[in-house]
Amino acid sequence: MTVLACVLVLAAAAPPGSPSKHFDVAAAFAPSKAGGEAAVSVLFSPTDPDVRINEEPAPRLKLEPGQAVLVDRQKPSKARSNEVDPEKTRYLDLAKPLRFPVALAAEAPKGPRELKANVVYFYCSKREGWCRRGNAEVRFTVDVP
Repeated sequence: MTVLACVLVLAAAAPPGSPSKHFDVAAAFAPSKAGGEAAVSVLFSPTDPDVRINEEPAPRLKLEPGQAVLVDRQKPSKARSNEVDPEKTRYLDLAKPLRFPVALAAEAPKGPRELKANVVYFYCSKREGWCRRGNAEVRFTVDVP
């Protein structure tokens, strides 16, 4: 089997939407402070310094369906064009975490709750000239007072 055939077989074996090997992704719940709103804080740690996360379309947090702890408070996403040029794309500063606004659900059960969510993002490699859609599953704990 040639090297190209091996690469194609391995690429086909990767499930669609599998997490990117370009970033380690971690999340934590940040409760609201006086006058502020609660958020899920997501930190991307690049494993390849050339790969960056696009500003547009903005990353989105998708809470696990059926959970009764958090309510999504993100603004609706903007329509996006189909083409993304790695040479012209603006990128996010990953030195600080991204914050996705949420609120505690009125019916949220008291106590610590383990939640799951997916972060969907687009990223590019300027050096290699490609852009892709990424999807990372994150877990975090919400302590409902």
